[in-house]
Amino acid sequence: MDWGNVTTEDLVDALREVDWSSPPRPLSEFFSRFTVPRSYAKWNSRLKCNLYYYRTNYFILIVSVLILGFLWRPLAVVAAILTAFSTAFLNDSFAGTFSEKVTRTVRKFSPHLAAKMRPPLTPVIRGRPSARRAIYICGQPRWVFVLTFSAASFFFWFVSCGLLMVSWALVIGLLATILHASFRTPNLKARLNTFREEFRQVWRNYSEL
Repeated sequence: MDWGNVTTEDLVDALREVDWSSPPRPLSEFFSRFTVPRSYAKWNSRLKCNLYYYRTNYFILIVSVLILGFLWRPLAVVAAILTAFSTAFLNDSFAGTFSEKVTRTVRKFSPHLAAKMRPPLTPVIRGRPSARRAIYICGQPRWVFVLTFSAASFFFWFVSCGLLMVSWALVIGLLATILHASFRTPNLKARLNTFREEFRQVWRNYSEL
């Protein structure tokens, strides 16, 4: 796969749709080999490839840096958790898994309420959905949860007065991520993993027809 032809929008869509439950790459692989990219095109391709392949490692790295910043503002932990959920809801896989687990838990206590939390059926015309399948969480459109959690997180950020300090921690985490992704030489395993993800996506689209 030529990552140089992948746009930023395509990369964001791939990160939004991919399953984030995969374990992080081993540290021996994460800190294996570093080289300076020979051109801007090489750097651009390497950056996108590493961001996709080491996504879980980068997520853990940024969270670890943020935790160090939270030690100074304990109330900011609540705000960060709400922010993390509002961001995670944008991922289709996480939103579906979260909705399924919550509905399953509610069904144990109130089957009638759990029935109302089911997503509405998508109209089907000639064997195909009439529109792109919308994501629902507990029977509500996804944007309702994103907006609610975002508003709550903003309130706690304001109360904790730790937004500036956490912003610095976030900048440091993002800077470390970009530096690693820029100088970590993609290995053959990363390229093979990319092709496997492409095959799964093509097969998933084929099975939905």
